[in-house]
Formats: sequence, C-alpha cells, structure tokens
Amino acid sequence: MQNDSVTTSQKLLARRKRVLGAGYRLFYQEPLHVVRAEGMWLYDEQDRPYLDVYNNVASVGHCHPAVVAAIAEQSARLNTHTRYLNDAIVDFAEDFLQEFPAELGNITLTCSGSEANDLALRIARFATGGSGVLVTRWAYHGVTAAVAEVSPALGDGAIRGPSTVLIDAPDSYRRGISLAESVAGALRDMRQRGIKPAALLADTIFSSDGIFCAPPGELRQAAELVRQAGGLFIADEVQAGFGRTGNDMWGFTRHGVTPDMVTVGKPMGNGHPVAGLVGRPALFDVFGRSQRYFNTFGGNPVSARAAHAVLKIIREEKLAQNAARVGDYLAAGLRRLAARYTAIGDIRAYGLFIGVELVLDRQTREPASELAFQVVNLLRGRRILTSTTGPRANILKIRPPLVFQTEHADLLLEQLDRVLAQCHA
Repeated sequence: MQNDSVTTSQKLLARRKRVLGAGYRLFYQEPLHVVRAEGMWLYDEQDRPYLDVYNNVASVGHCHPAVVAAIAEQSARLNTHTRYLNDAIVDFAEDFLQEFPAELGNITLTCSGSEANDLALRIARFATGGSGVLVTRWAYHGVTAAVAEVSPALGDGAIRGPSTVLIDAPDSYRRGISLAESVAGALRDMRQRGIKPAALLADTIFSSDGIFCAPPGELRQAAELVRQAGGLFIADEVQAGFGRTGNDMWGFTRHGVTPDMVTVGKPMGNGHPVAGLVGRPALFDVFGRSQRYFNTFGGNPVSARAAHAVLKIIREEKLAQNAARVGDYLAAGLRRLAARYTAIGDIRAYGLFIGVELVLDRQTREPASELAFQVVNLLRGRRILTSTTGPRANILKIRPPLVFQTEHADLLLEQLDRVLAQCHA
C-alpha cells in the first residue's frame, strides 16, 4: 500500500511539473500530497493527519462548516459581479467596517491581497501626486507587476521599482537603527533624488523580514514622518490581521496608529479567494471620480458571504482572545526549549504569530539557515507542518489557524523537542 501511494504521489509530481512549470514551488524535500482537511489537520492520501502550524489562510479552521454552508447556499442562489444591486456585499461591508476606526469608512473588495495592495498604491500615487514607496528590506506585498516592485522578498529576479525605497525593519534581536530613524533617513535620500513620497507600505508584523513588532509608538512616528512629507501610511494586514496577533483585530492597533488605508486578504474567506482595501472615504472619492476600478470577481456575492461567515466566527468563537491565550502558552513552552537548546537564539511571539530564530552561535547571532531547513523537514516527517521566514530563512514561522489549542501546542513542542535533540545529537 505504501509503495502504491508513493508511486501515485510521484506520478502526480511528474504530471504537475510537466504542466505547471517551474514557477509553482512545493514545500518540503518530500512533497506532501494532501486530499482533505478539517479543523487543525490536513490529511494525506493514506488519511494520515498532519498538524497544520503554518496556514493562516484557513484562519477559523479548515473546512469550517459555517463557511462551507455560506458558500454553498449563496452559490446555489446567485453569483455575479458588483454592477448589480445585491445585499451580500453591503451586509458584509457595513458589518466589517465596524472593526475599523471610524475614519476608515469605505471598502473595495478584491480577490487577493496582491490586488488590494496594487489598488492601494494606485490610490496613494493619484491622491498624493507622489511616486515613492517606502518598504522594508525583505518585504513581501504581492505578485502583480506593481507590488512585485515593492516586494524585495521575491528575490533578485524581481526588479525593484525606480521609486521603491528600502527601510530597515524594527529588528528587536539585532538592534539596528529604529524604524523612525530609518524612515527619516530614507525621506532625506528621496528629497535629494527628487522623489516625492506616495506611501509607507508596511506589514504590521514585518513577517517576511523576520516577524517583529516595533516598540510602542515607533510605527506611528514613522507614519507621521511620511505624512509630513506628503505621503500616506498603508497598513498591510494580509498576514497580521483578523485577530492573528491576539486580542486586537488588526496589527496596526498594537502600534497605536490609524492608517490611511488598510489591505486585508489571506484569512478573510478561510480559503475562499477574497480580499479588500479599507480606507478613508476622501481617498476613495478623489480616486473614483477620476479613474475607473472594476474587479470582475471582487465583491461577488459568494465571496462576500464567505467573508461575512468568517467575521462572525472570529467574533462568536472569540478567536482573537484564543490566539492571545494559546499564543502565550506556546511561547512559554518555546522558552523552555530555548533554555535547553542554544540553537534557539530568539523567540518573538505575538498571539499566534511566532518567530523562532535559529542561530549557529548566540554570541555572534549568525543565522542557522541549514538547521532551520532541516528542522522544518524533520517536523514534516513527524507530521507537523510549518515553514521559515526572514532574509536568511533561519526563522521558524509558526502561524497556525486561530482554532489552535493547548493540546496542539503540546504536540508541536513535543515534536520540536525531539527534532532539536536529533539535530544536536
């Protein structure tokens, strides 16, 4: 049976490579063939369970019955674009905007976070007359041509835009200059080069940079510097949002700042492709009077119902509070492991968004990239699924569905302990 399943997976892998090309990459040295999912678990073709400690897309748990029902019911009734009146998108928008500061009173729905960030940049450039966009040195904001230019994490093959200006993430481990100092320096450089700023675009958990949270007030100060220079602040909440960081719905809340625009996506539809841009109505108005924006599938009734179901579940099941509680529990367990394994250089925990930085030496803090790669693959062999982040891919990225419980944390800690012991043997 095992040989048959391996053969089946190998055949599928060969077929995939033949028709999808090199652009579609897979996790793990031994790719995982998943066929179904439920709650915290993914199942392979032999129906073996794998604990999902990575996929924030299924934020309320894989195949949550309420989301499945909302999609199915609306699909059976109607699905079309937003140029007809329909209550689904209005019902959702009215309810969803209650989760934001009152100043942010409009929303445009898209299909992906990439589209939301793309639209945010269009609006920012039109409203300010500027072109410059400040992003962190290893930021990821999406895959459209426009946002690929402001996503250095895509690698050297992705050409950085001529008006893209890089700033330092607030690295609490290696203690570089502050975020505000880096922004101030970037703005001085932009003035010398004749580049007018359009926006500071920041992932509020700096996830691709290594998972950081700037000291209190620092992101607010950076945003004010950009505003004083004529630009806007766009908070990318595609990864940090929807209660991920615990208690607060949005990452920007932790920083005490109200953005001009907020992009949301990934967990918004629990796997259904829905995303959006929330912002100040004046920005939407000045843009909408002069330019057309239409997204065929953005805001369709099925997507709107899926997103509304997710929103209600997060509230009813108190998943942001769960992220805070279980995140604290998991972080405490990771600190116990750090006391035993010197390869753990730092633990950065914000609710259920946790970075475990692996190093070769705690004194030099040299990144242990190969070790991180080994740990991720050994965990996969023990049916625990996670991945890495950061410029050197040496930071374990722990970002499970929000329904993660203490028993799941215990299983992760047990298996990570065994893997680290194996690597240190």
